[in-house]
Amino acid sequence: MNRTLGIVLIVVGIAMLIWTGFSYTKKEKIVDAGPIQISADKEKSVNWPPYAGGIILIAGVIVFATSKNKK
Repeated sequence: MNRTLGIVLIVVGIAMLIWTGFSYTKKEKIVDAGPIQISADKEKSVNWPPYAGGIILIAGVIVFATSKNKK
């Protein structure tokens, strides 16, 4: 279990170092007056600092290295 968690953390950490965020489009209502509705597409972005990926990567390496082998 710990080895699997370590591998997952390593993969997520590397992915977070490569991609520092993503953006998506969301429809928002601007005017809603009875039968008349006006909406606009707003671009939202989700970003995280690069050091977060580094911390997760290091945590994954530590978990992977300290896990015991089952034989």
